[in-house]
Amino acid sequence: MIKKYFFIALVSCILITPAYSAGDGNSENDTNMGVKKLDPYKFATRKIKKAKKLEKKGKIKKANKLYKVALEYLLKANAKDPANPDILNYLGFSNRKLGNFVDAEIYYLMGLEIDPTHNGINEHLGEFYAESNRLSKAKERLEVLKGCNCEEYDKLKEVIRGAK
Repeated sequence: MIKKYFFIALVSCILITPAYSAGDGNSENDTNMGVKKLDPYKFATRKIKKAKKLEKKGKIKKANKLYKVALEYLLKANAKDPANPDILNYLGFSNRKLGNFVDAEIYYLMGLEIDPTHNGINEHLGEFYAESNRLSKAKERLEVLKGCNCEEYDKLKEVIRGAK
């Protein structure tokens, strides 16, 4: 009797569950039930923004989980576009937030090789240097940002002031 009910339940689940066709995963326009797949870079930046908000609220464990997810997607994005300084910047940032300092510095420096005047990389690398007590290197990054008239300059200047 139990076998009969189990069999009926199993068959019902199979018949009720909709079947989906898997795309090749290579197109940004692949859809699943009409929902467009998000680009890995965009997905990662959304996770980083949420993580920053959680970090400000003191919810470090939750923020770190999001940084790990972001890192996973940034690595996917980097595999598709390895010479993108924006991706390298966020790879450095996410690694730094997760305590992977060697990797963080490597990604920041790779990004600077591609774009030496990238505002985000210079700011984040400068913050990294200030946090690791390398103020002269942090000031070098600040000097690169000096003429940009941008918020990255102001943020890095504050971080360096606080590190003294």
